[in-house]
Order: sequence, then C-alpha cells, then structure tokens
Amino acid sequence: MKDKRPKNINPLTIRLPLTALVSIGHRISGIVVFLFIPLLLCGLGESLKSEAAFLDMRLWFQAAWVKVILWGFIAAFAFHFIAGLRHMLMDCHIGDSLKSGRVGAVMVLIATFVIAGLAAWCIGSVS
Repeated sequence: MKDKRPKNINPLTIRLPLTALVSIGHRISGIVVFLFIPLLLCGLGESLKSEAAFLDMRLWFQAAWVKVILWGFIAAFAFHFIAGLRHMLMDCHIGDSLKSGRVGAVMVLIATFVIAGLAAWCIGSVS
C-alpha cells in the first residue's frame, strides 16, 4: 500500500513547542561551548607564559570583536548549564509534566537572559 500522507521535509515550516526549542538549543550550545573551550585554554596558556604575553592577551581581550565573542561564549555556557540542570531535574522526575516543562523552559530562558545581560554589562564596563 502506498503512503499518501503529505511529506513536509522543510524544518523551517514546522512549529516546535518551546520545550523542544530549549532542548535543541541545549544541544547547540553544548557544541558551541565544546568548540570554544580549546581557544580559551590556548589563551590562558599563552597568558601564563610571561608578563609580556599576559599584556598581549590583555590587549586582545580589549578589542570589541573579542568582547562580543567572549559574551557569546558566556551566554552559550550559561544557557547550556541552566538547561542541563533542567534536564537533570527532569531525569529525577521533577518538572517532567507538560505544564511544568513549559514553565521550566521559560525559566531557563529568563535566567539565561539575565546572566547574558549581566555578562554584557561586566564585559562592557571593563576597559
């Protein structure tokens, strides 16, 4: 028997619930954090070589584009951490109903925006 159901292969036309978007965002932010940690560790290693290397790294981190990238890493890390806590609570059957899952997803987004805003303020105030 031939399947006559319509096929929608465009992922941009599918309306996912907020909980699914937060879950997908958790995976994407994990990839971003995974890719940025080696760069930050290289910068840390370079800054620990000598005082001159530390001053060079300090100049790098004063550039506006580096501050934006650093803010992006902090925002991704905050989102990944908070969403990970949410997933661990759901593994313990805390907040795993539909309604509490939505509330948890909203709380993850609010907490991430607050932390990202604080990070932007802190990074912007450092000269």
